[in-house]
Amino acid sequence: MTAWRSSALLVAGFAGFIALQPVRVSAQWWSHGPSDFEECADAAEKAASKEEKTSALAECNAKFAGRRKPGGGYTYYDFMQDRTFDIAGPNPTPEEQKYIDEQYTIYLENQKKSSIAAAFTAKQQQQEQQVQVQQTALHTETTERVPIPRERPKVRSGNCPHHKFSCEWPKLSEGLNDLKKLFTAQPPTKTAKRS
Repeated sequence: MTAWRSSALLVAGFAGFIALQPVRVSAQWWSHGPSDFEECADAAEKAASKEEKTSALAECNAKFAGRRKPGGGYTYYDFMQDRTFDIAGPNPTPEEQKYIDEQYTIYLENQKKSSIAAAFTAKQQQQEQQVQVQQTALHTETTERVPIPRERPKVRSGNCPHHKFSCEWPKLSEGLNDLKKLFTAQPPTKTAKRS
């Protein structure tokens, strides 16, 4: 029975040894991985197929938010603000991310103010146009209401009954106008002779 116990202990010890073995991890911990997007993108370019390159570049984009600046340091592009921020490393630190988020809040407030101002201006222009249309309509309406004087038909004496004042008045009026002209006419001026 002792033999059986020692074999059981040996099997149990072997099983425990196997269970306690660490899971095999990628050998990347001892090899040098890319430190920023540019190194990662350079490695992705060496991929065998176009699909592998595309996949590797997508991983680079997911892993590194910042891009290397020519003079040193990194920059982060925030597409929501259409603006870049200088950052210390290939990814924003928590403090840098907090600052970027605060700037986004300010950006949204400014956008809101701008859109309110634009809406207010548009509303004013619309109201001004309505006033102009109303004034034009009112002008047209009053012009259409004012009667246009018509010329009185001339009465001929042949159609008029004898001694009717309305028939005789045009003749009388013409005669009075001729008399007026006679009395108010200026005498012709004499030109002096020069010797």
